[in-house]
Amino acid sequence: MKNYYKSVIFFFLACFLCHHVLPLGASASVNEDSKIPAQHGISAVFAFGDSTLDPGNNDHIATVFRGDHLPYGRDLPRHQASGRFTNGKLMLDFVVKNLGLKDLLPAYLDRRVTDRELLTGVSFASAGTGLDDLTATISNVLPMSAQLDHFQQALGRIHRAVGTEIADEIVNNALFTIGVGTNDLIWNFYDLPTRRGEFLTVSSYHDFLLGRLESVVQRLYRMGARKFSISGLPPIGCLPVQVTAGSILPSTHLLQRVCVGQQNFDSQSYNAKLQGLISRLQARLPGSKVAYVDIYNPLVDMIHNPHKYGFQETTRGCCGTGMLEMGSLCNSLVPTCPDASKFVFWDAVHPTQATYQVLAHSFMANVVPRLMN
Repeated sequence: MKNYYKSVIFFFLACFLCHHVLPLGASASVNEDSKIPAQHGISAVFAFGDSTLDPGNNDHIATVFRGDHLPYGRDLPRHQASGRFTNGKLMLDFVVKNLGLKDLLPAYLDRRVTDRELLTGVSFASAGTGLDDLTATISNVLPMSAQLDHFQQALGRIHRAVGTEIADEIVNNALFTIGVGTNDLIWNFYDLPTRRGEFLTVSSYHDFLLGRLESVVQRLYRMGARKFSISGLPPIGCLPVQVTAGSILPSTHLLQRVCVGQQNFDSQSYNAKLQGLISRLQARLPGSKVAYVDIYNPLVDMIHNPHKYGFQETTRGCCGTGMLEMGSLCNSLVPTCPDASKFVFWDAVHPTQATYQVLAHSFMANVVPRLMN
Protein backbone atom coordinates (compact mmCIF):
# COMPACT_ATOMS: atom_id res chain seq x y z
CA MET A 1 0.00 0.00 0.00
CA LYS A 2 2.89 2.34 0.79
CA ASN A 3 4.32 1.85 -2.70
CA TYR A 4 0.91 2.49 -4.20
CA TYR A 5 0.61 5.86 -2.53
CA LYS A 6 4.16 6.76 -3.55
CA SER A 7 3.27 5.92 -7.15
CA VAL A 8 0.21 8.17 -6.94
CA ILE A 9 2.32 11.05 -5.65
CA PHE A 10 4.89 10.63 -8.41
CA PHE A 11 2.16 10.51 -11.05
CA PHE A 12 0.65 13.78 -9.93
CA LEU A 13 4.08 15.37 -9.67
CA ALA A 14 4.96 14.27 -13.18
CA CYS A 15 1.74 15.80 -14.48
CA PHE A 16 2.82 19.13 -13.02
CA LEU A 17 6.30 19.00 -14.49
CA CYS A 18 3.87 18.87 -16.99
CA HIS A 19 2.93 52.28 -19.71
CA HIS A 20 5.31 54.51 -19.93
CA VAL A 21 7.76 53.74 -22.67
CA LEU A 22 10.04 55.36 -25.21
CA PRO A 23 8.81 55.73 -28.78
CA LEU A 24 10.86 53.90 -31.36
CA GLY A 25 13.90 55.88 -32.36
CA ALA A 26 13.63 58.24 -29.36
CA SER A 27 16.81 60.07 -28.52
CA ALA A 28 15.90 62.03 -25.39
CA SER A 29 17.18 61.01 -21.97
CA VAL A 30 15.78 57.91 -20.33
CA ASN A 31 14.57 59.79 -17.26
CA GLU A 32 12.52 62.14 -19.40
CA ASP A 33 11.02 59.83 -21.99
CA SER A 34 10.61 56.51 -20.19
CA LYS A 35 9.24 58.17 -17.05
CA ILE A 36 11.57 56.41 -14.63
CA PRO A 37 10.12 57.23 -11.19
CA ALA A 38 12.74 59.38 -9.51
CA GLN A 39 12.30 57.85 -6.05
CA HIS A 40 13.76 54.47 -6.94
CA GLY A 41 15.54 54.87 -10.29
CA ILE A 42 14.52 51.43 -11.58
CA SER A 43 13.95 51.66 -15.32
CA ALA A 44 12.63 48.14 -16.00
CA VAL A 45 12.19 44.70 -14.45
CA PHE A 46 13.55 41.55 -16.10
CA ALA A 47 12.70 38.22 -14.47
CA PHE A 48 14.34 34.80 -14.72
CA GLY A 49 13.35 31.57 -13.04
CA ASP A 50 10.41 29.24 -12.53
CA SER A 51 6.61 29.33 -12.20
CA THR A 52 6.66 31.95 -9.45
CA LEU A 53 7.88 34.42 -12.10
CA ASP A 54 6.46 32.93 -15.31
CA PRO A 55 3.47 34.93 -16.64
CA GLY A 56 2.98 32.60 -19.60
CA ASN A 57 6.22 31.79 -21.42
CA ASN A 58 5.38 28.08 -21.20
CA ASP A 59 2.25 28.75 -23.28
CA HIS A 60 4.58 29.20 -26.25
CA ILE A 61 6.81 26.12 -25.96
CA ALA A 62 6.16 22.40 -26.38
CA THR A 63 5.52 21.42 -22.77
CA VAL A 64 2.55 20.10 -20.81
CA PHE A 65 3.45 22.27 -17.84
CA ARG A 66 1.15 25.16 -18.60
CA GLY A 67 -1.30 27.33 -16.74
CA ASP A 68 -3.16 28.55 -19.82
CA HIS A 69 -6.53 27.14 -18.76
CA LEU A 70 -9.16 27.97 -16.19
CA PRO A 71 -9.41 28.14 -13.24
CA TYR A 72 -5.90 29.63 -13.48
CA GLY A 73 -6.31 33.35 -14.00
CA ARG A 74 -9.92 33.45 -12.90
CA ASP A 75 -9.31 36.54 -10.72
CA LEU A 76 -7.40 38.54 -13.31
CA PRO A 77 -9.26 41.61 -14.64
CA ARG A 78 -10.61 39.73 -17.68
CA HIS A 79 -10.99 36.42 -15.81
CA GLN A 80 -8.83 34.69 -18.42
CA ALA A 81 -5.99 32.25 -17.95
CA SER A 82 -2.73 33.98 -18.88
CA GLY A 83 -0.27 31.20 -18.17
CA ARG A 84 0.34 32.35 -14.59
CA PHE A 85 0.20 29.45 -12.13
CA THR A 86 -2.15 31.20 -9.75
CA ASN A 87 -5.66 32.64 -9.65
CA GLY A 88 -4.54 36.15 -10.52
CA LYS A 89 -1.35 38.19 -10.31
CA LEU A 90 2.18 37.10 -9.45
CA MET A 91 4.41 38.97 -7.01
CA LEU A 92 6.23 40.88 -9.77
CA ASP A 93 2.94 42.03 -11.28
CA PHE A 94 2.32 43.93 -8.06
CA VAL A 95 5.93 45.12 -7.94
CA VAL A 96 6.01 46.62 -11.45
CA LYS A 97 2.70 48.35 -10.74
CA ASN A 98 4.05 49.78 -7.49
CA LEU A 99 7.20 50.93 -9.29
CA GLY A 100 5.05 52.82 -11.81
CA LEU A 101 6.33 50.79 -14.77
CA LYS A 102 3.26 48.87 -16.02
CA ASP A 103 0.19 47.02 -14.79
CA LEU A 104 1.46 43.47 -15.42
CA LEU A 105 4.86 42.01 -16.27
CA PRO A 106 4.39 40.22 -19.61
CA ALA A 107 5.95 37.01 -20.89
CA TYR A 108 8.77 37.57 -23.37
CA LEU A 109 7.55 34.81 -25.68
CA ASP A 110 4.11 36.39 -25.99
CA ARG A 111 4.01 37.57 -29.60
CA ARG A 112 2.11 40.68 -28.55
CA VAL A 113 5.17 41.99 -26.70
CA THR A 114 6.62 44.81 -28.79
CA ASP A 115 10.04 46.41 -28.71
CA ARG A 116 8.49 49.27 -26.79
CA GLU A 117 7.17 46.88 -24.15
CA LEU A 118 10.67 45.53 -23.64
CA LEU A 119 11.89 48.93 -22.47
CA THR A 120 10.14 48.59 -19.11
CA GLY A 121 10.70 44.87 -18.67
CA VAL A 122 9.43 41.36 -19.32
CA SER A 123 9.74 37.94 -17.75
CA PHE A 124 11.84 35.18 -19.30
CA ALA A 125 10.92 32.65 -16.59
CA SER A 126 9.65 29.16 -17.38
CA ALA A 127 7.47 27.12 -15.02
CA GLY A 128 9.02 23.82 -14.01
CA THR A 129 12.63 24.85 -14.56
CA GLY A 130 15.57 24.89 -12.18
CA LEU A 131 19.21 25.76 -11.83
CA ASP A 132 20.01 22.14 -12.58
CA ASP A 133 19.57 21.52 -16.32
CA LEU A 134 18.21 18.07 -15.49
CA THR A 135 15.16 19.72 -13.93
CA ALA A 136 14.33 21.57 -17.15
CA THR A 137 14.97 18.43 -19.19
CA ILE A 138 12.50 16.41 -17.11
CA SER A 139 9.90 19.14 -17.57
CA ASN A 140 10.78 19.97 -21.19
CA VAL A 141 10.85 23.66 -20.32
CA LEU A 142 13.36 26.49 -20.70
CA PRO A 143 16.60 26.02 -18.75
CA MET A 144 18.22 29.09 -17.30
CA SER A 145 20.72 29.18 -20.18
CA ALA A 146 17.86 29.50 -22.69
CA GLN A 147 16.29 32.27 -20.64
CA LEU A 148 19.58 34.17 -20.76
CA ASP A 149 19.78 33.57 -24.51
CA HIS A 150 16.34 35.13 -24.85
CA PHE A 151 17.49 38.15 -22.86
CA GLN A 152 20.47 38.49 -25.19
CA GLN A 153 18.01 38.52 -28.08
CA ALA A 154 15.81 41.07 -26.30
CA LEU A 155 18.86 43.22 -25.66
CA GLY A 156 19.46 43.40 -29.39
CA ARG A 157 15.87 44.52 -29.93
CA ILE A 158 16.21 47.22 -27.26
CA HIS A 159 19.41 48.54 -28.83
CA ARG A 160 17.78 48.70 -32.25
CA ALA A 161 14.75 50.47 -30.82
CA VAL A 162 16.41 53.29 -28.90
CA GLY A 163 20.11 53.23 -29.69
CA THR A 164 23.10 52.05 -27.71
CA GLU A 165 23.38 54.90 -25.21
CA ILE A 166 19.77 54.81 -24.04
CA ALA A 167 19.64 51.02 -24.16
CA ASP A 168 22.70 50.76 -21.93
CA GLU A 169 21.19 53.21 -19.46
CA ILE A 170 17.93 51.25 -19.35
CA VAL A 171 19.75 47.96 -18.70
CA ASN A 172 22.15 49.44 -16.13
CA ASN A 173 19.20 50.81 -14.15
CA ALA A 174 16.91 47.81 -14.59
CA LEU A 175 16.13 45.31 -11.86
CA PHE A 176 17.11 41.74 -12.70
CA THR A 177 15.20 39.40 -10.43
CA ILE A 178 15.88 35.68 -10.14
CA GLY A 179 13.64 33.13 -8.45
CA VAL A 180 14.49 29.46 -8.92
CA GLY A 181 15.59 26.33 -7.06
CA THR A 182 12.45 24.81 -5.56
CA ASN A 183 11.87 22.40 -8.45
CA ASP A 184 15.45 21.20 -8.23
CA LEU A 185 15.02 20.04 -4.64
CA ILE A 186 11.55 18.52 -5.15
CA TRP A 187 12.26 16.66 -8.37
CA ASN A 188 15.89 15.75 -7.98
CA PHE A 189 16.28 15.17 -4.27
CA TYR A 190 12.99 14.61 -2.45
CA ASP A 191 10.19 13.09 -4.54
CA LEU A 192 12.11 11.96 -7.62
CA PRO A 193 15.61 11.52 -6.17
CA THR A 194 17.45 11.50 -9.49
CA ARG A 195 20.47 13.31 -8.03
CA ARG A 196 20.91 11.40 -4.75
CA GLY A 197 23.38 8.98 -6.31
CA GLU A 198 25.64 11.82 -7.42
CA PHE A 199 25.17 14.17 -4.48
CA LEU A 200 25.18 12.15 -1.27
CA THR A 201 23.99 15.06 0.87
CA VAL A 202 21.51 17.82 0.26
CA SER A 203 24.21 20.30 1.29
CA SER A 204 26.46 19.22 -1.58
CA TYR A 205 23.54 19.58 -3.99
CA HIS A 206 22.94 23.08 -2.61
CA ASP A 207 26.55 23.94 -3.43
CA PHE A 208 26.09 22.68 -6.99
CA LEU A 209 22.94 24.76 -7.46
CA LEU A 210 24.53 27.89 -6.04
CA GLY A 211 27.47 27.47 -8.39
CA ARG A 212 25.02 27.45 -11.29
CA LEU A 213 23.29 30.52 -9.87
CA GLU A 214 26.59 32.37 -9.62
CA SER A 215 27.20 31.70 -13.33
CA VAL A 216 23.75 33.10 -14.18
CA VAL A 217 24.44 36.33 -12.30
CA GLN A 218 27.89 36.70 -13.84
CA ARG A 219 26.54 36.28 -17.37
CA LEU A 220 23.83 38.88 -16.76
CA TYR A 221 26.45 41.23 -15.34
CA ARG A 222 28.51 40.86 -18.51
CA MET A 223 25.41 41.86 -20.48
CA GLY A 224 25.04 45.07 -18.49
CA ALA A 225 22.94 44.10 -15.47
CA ARG A 226 23.88 45.91 -12.26
CA LYS A 227 20.85 45.60 -9.95
CA PHE A 228 19.90 42.10 -8.84
CA SER A 229 17.33 40.63 -6.50
CA ILE A 230 17.64 36.90 -5.80
CA SER A 231 14.90 34.97 -4.04
CA GLY A 232 15.64 32.34 -1.44
CA LEU A 233 13.74 29.09 -1.24
CA PRO A 234 10.27 28.97 0.30
CA PRO A 235 9.51 26.54 3.14
CA ILE A 236 9.40 23.59 0.72
CA GLY A 237 8.09 21.26 3.41
CA CYS A 238 4.95 23.43 3.74
CA LEU A 239 3.92 23.22 0.09
CA PRO A 240 0.61 21.29 0.09
CA VAL A 241 1.94 18.54 -2.18
CA GLN A 242 4.87 17.96 0.16
CA VAL A 243 2.56 18.03 3.17
CA THR A 244 0.45 15.37 1.43
CA ALA A 245 3.49 13.20 0.71
CA GLY A 246 4.67 13.57 4.29
CA SER A 247 1.27 12.60 5.66
CA ILE A 248 1.06 9.24 3.85
CA LEU A 249 4.66 8.10 4.02
CA PRO A 250 6.00 6.60 7.25
CA SER A 251 6.86 9.40 9.64
CA THR A 252 6.04 10.78 13.06
CA HIS A 253 3.16 12.68 11.43
CA LEU A 254 1.42 9.82 9.63
CA LEU A 255 -1.99 11.01 8.29
CA GLN A 256 -1.43 14.49 9.74
CA ARG A 257 -1.25 17.54 7.47
CA VAL A 258 1.81 19.31 8.85
CA CYS A 259 4.91 20.78 7.27
CA VAL A 260 7.84 18.45 6.60
CA GLY A 261 10.40 19.74 9.06
CA GLN A 262 13.55 18.38 7.41
CA GLN A 263 12.69 19.94 4.05
CA ASN A 264 12.12 23.30 5.73
CA PHE A 265 15.46 22.97 7.52
CA ASP A 266 17.10 22.24 4.18
CA SER A 267 15.48 25.36 2.71
CA GLN A 268 16.85 27.47 5.53
CA SER A 269 20.32 25.99 5.06
CA TYR A 270 20.25 26.80 1.34
CA ASN A 271 19.06 30.34 2.07
CA ALA A 272 21.92 30.91 4.51
CA LYS A 273 24.43 29.81 1.85
CA LEU A 274 22.68 31.98 -0.74
CA GLN A 275 23.05 35.06 1.44
CA GLY A 276 26.76 34.32 1.73
CA LEU A 277 27.00 34.04 -2.06
CA ILE A 278 25.17 37.34 -2.46
CA SER A 279 27.72 39.06 -0.22
CA ARG A 280 30.56 37.65 -2.30
CA LEU A 281 28.92 38.66 -5.57
CA GLN A 282 28.40 42.19 -4.28
CA ALA A 283 32.13 42.41 -3.55
CA ARG A 284 33.28 40.81 -6.82
CA LEU A 285 31.05 42.67 -9.29
CA PRO A 286 32.04 46.37 -9.37
CA GLY A 287 29.10 48.76 -9.43
CA SER A 288 26.56 46.06 -8.65
CA LYS A 289 23.82 45.93 -6.04
CA VAL A 290 22.64 42.46 -5.09
CA ALA A 291 19.73 42.01 -2.70
CA TYR A 292 18.40 38.88 -1.05
CA VAL A 293 14.63 38.33 -1.27
CA ASP A 294 13.31 36.53 1.80
CA ILE A 295 10.42 34.31 0.74
CA TYR A 296 10.81 31.80 3.55
CA ASN A 297 10.00 33.88 6.63
CA PRO A 298 7.02 35.83 5.24
CA LEU A 299 5.46 32.60 3.95
CA VAL A 300 6.05 30.76 7.23
CA ASP A 301 4.44 33.66 9.08
CA MET A 302 1.39 33.49 6.81
CA ILE A 303 1.14 29.74 7.44
CA HIS A 304 1.59 29.97 11.22
CA ASN A 305 -0.39 33.18 11.74
CA PRO A 306 -3.00 33.08 8.96
CA HIS A 307 -5.59 35.29 10.62
CA LYS A 308 -3.11 38.17 10.71
CA TYR A 309 -3.36 38.21 6.92
CA GLY A 310 -7.00 37.23 6.51
CA PHE A 311 -6.23 33.62 5.57
CA GLN A 312 -8.17 30.60 6.79
CA GLU A 313 -6.56 27.63 5.00
CA THR A 314 -2.81 27.03 5.00
CA THR A 315 -2.15 23.36 4.17
CA ARG A 316 -4.40 22.87 1.13
CA GLY A 317 -4.74 24.72 -2.15
CA CYS A 318 -7.97 26.30 -3.37
CA CYS A 319 -8.14 24.12 -6.49
CA GLY A 320 -9.73 20.67 -6.18
CA THR A 321 -8.86 18.83 -2.99
CA GLY A 322 -5.91 21.20 -2.68
CA MET A 323 -3.66 18.29 -1.78
CA LEU A 324 -2.30 17.14 -5.16
CA GLU A 325 -3.85 19.15 -8.00
CA MET A 326 -1.61 21.44 -10.06
CA GLY A 327 -1.01 22.18 -13.73
CA SER A 328 -3.26 20.07 -15.95
CA LEU A 329 -4.89 18.48 -12.90
CA CYS A 330 -6.17 21.88 -11.77
CA ASN A 331 -8.76 22.46 -14.49
CA SER A 332 -12.31 23.60 -15.13
CA LEU A 333 -13.67 20.13 -14.26
CA VAL A 334 -12.56 20.25 -10.63
CA PRO A 335 -14.22 22.43 -7.98
CA THR A 336 -12.44 25.43 -6.52
CA CYS A 337 -12.97 27.38 -3.32
CA PRO A 338 -15.30 30.38 -3.70
CA ASP A 339 -12.83 32.88 -2.23
CA ALA A 340 -9.15 32.26 -2.97
CA SER A 341 -8.12 35.22 -0.80
CA LYS A 342 -8.77 32.99 2.23
CA PHE A 343 -6.14 30.50 1.04
CA VAL A 344 -2.35 30.80 1.21
CA PHE A 345 -2.04 28.38 -1.73
CA TRP A 346 -3.93 28.30 -5.01
CA ASP A 347 -3.00 24.76 -6.03
CA ALA A 348 -0.83 22.13 -4.37
CA VAL A 349 2.37 24.12 -5.03
CA HIS A 350 1.67 27.72 -5.98
CA PRO A 351 0.56 30.66 -3.81
CA THR A 352 -2.63 32.62 -4.36
CA GLN A 353 -2.73 36.16 -5.64
CA ALA A 354 -3.38 37.27 -2.03
CA THR A 355 -0.16 35.61 -0.88
CA TYR A 356 1.82 37.15 -3.74
CA GLN A 357 0.46 40.56 -2.75
CA VAL A 358 1.86 40.13 0.77
CA LEU A 359 5.21 39.04 -0.68
CA ALA A 360 5.19 42.06 -3.01
CA HIS A 361 4.64 44.38 -0.05
CA SER A 362 7.64 42.82 1.67
CA PHE A 363 9.66 43.19 -1.55
CA MET A 364 8.86 46.89 -1.85
CA ALA A 365 9.64 47.53 1.81
CA ASN A 366 12.80 45.45 2.19
CA VAL A 367 14.36 44.90 -1.25
CA VAL A 368 13.78 48.01 -3.37
CA PRO A 369 15.41 50.39 -0.85
CA ARG A 370 18.63 48.34 -1.09
CA LEU A 371 18.69 48.79 -4.87
CA MET A 372 18.03 52.51 -5.04
CA ASN A 373 20.66 54.80 -6.55
